[in-house]
Amino acid sequence: MTIRIRAAAALSGAALLAAGLTTLAPAATAAPTSNAATSTATATTATAAAATPHRVLFDNSKAETAGNADWIISTSQPDPLAQNPAPTTDKSWTGALSAWGVALQKTGQYSLKTLPAGSTITYGTGGALDLANFDTFVLPEPNIRLSASEKTAVMRFVQNGGGLFLVSDHVNSDRNNDGWDSPKIINDLLTSNGVNNNDPFGFSVDLLNITTDNPRAINDATDPVLHGPFGTVTGSILRNGTTFTLKPADNPSVKGLVYRTGSSGNTGAFFVTSTFGSGRVAVWGDSSPIDDGTGQSGNTLFNGWDDPAGTDAALALNATAWLSKA
Repeated sequence: MTIRIRAAAALSGAALLAAGLTTLAPAATAAPTSNAATSTATATTATAAAATPHRVLFDNSKAETAGNADWIISTSQPDPLAQNPAPTTDKSWTGALSAWGVALQKTGQYSLKTLPAGSTITYGTGGALDLANFDTFVLPEPNIRLSASEKTAVMRFVQNGGGLFLVSDHVNSDRNNDGWDSPKIINDLLTSNGVNNNDPFGFSVDLLNITTDNPRAINDATDPVLHGPFGTVTGSILRNGTTFTLKPADNPSVKGLVYRTGSSGNTGAFFVTSTFGSGRVAVWGDSSPIDDGTGQSGNTLFNGWDDPAGTDAALALNATAWLSKA
């Protein structure tokens, strides 16, 4: 999330980095300096900007490990580095999303945390894991309905510049038997959030259970998610998942990037991006593509991350970079 500072000259470079600021307003005009001094200052600013990590918070407060799910980057929470400070493979951290987390960590450009079970999603409270301290929030197949205050927090976070990565699963995928599955929870967020209840992102989750398909990406050479820093996306896998209906009349920025076989336009979208306020949103129709096949013992997991029928790793990582404005 970009924060603008009017009196940037009053803060030291170290203080700015500590505050996590990535964009600064021009400082007040100072006395002329030599070319050498100007070059040194420019180099220092560039180095500081490059050293500022993109901050990503993965949720585990909404029963993301219920049943046979294991949608966490590490069992060490909130900080995965406590399990292994220098991860090299998906087995360096324990969780079916470890490949996702390790790939980001290895770039040296991301700072990752997890919101542990029992926590509350907040925005603007000053807490260490408050959304205001992050650039992107990943909500991977939530199985507990967000409270009214949590839904408002998520919407304000996006509206003010944050990135939201939603992952849905198929209808009737209620892993903890509380009457709420991820399609229902996401649709509830979009229609009852206290900020904008009128389809703010321009899509809704279809209540479907599509057994299997290999959705394909659209042809768009300029799209930053399909052609991003982690590679080119050609498609994904769908193994008991769902799709989305797009409503561009509600939000013209909504865009389907990957579609179910035989679908296009406003129906059958499997991976969708949108914007809201100054923030960005991405949503995926199945948790199978983010499953790396590793995780805690006792879970039956499958490696969708590396499935040759899709380019799921590139899709997840490029989308994370786009959401984080990397």
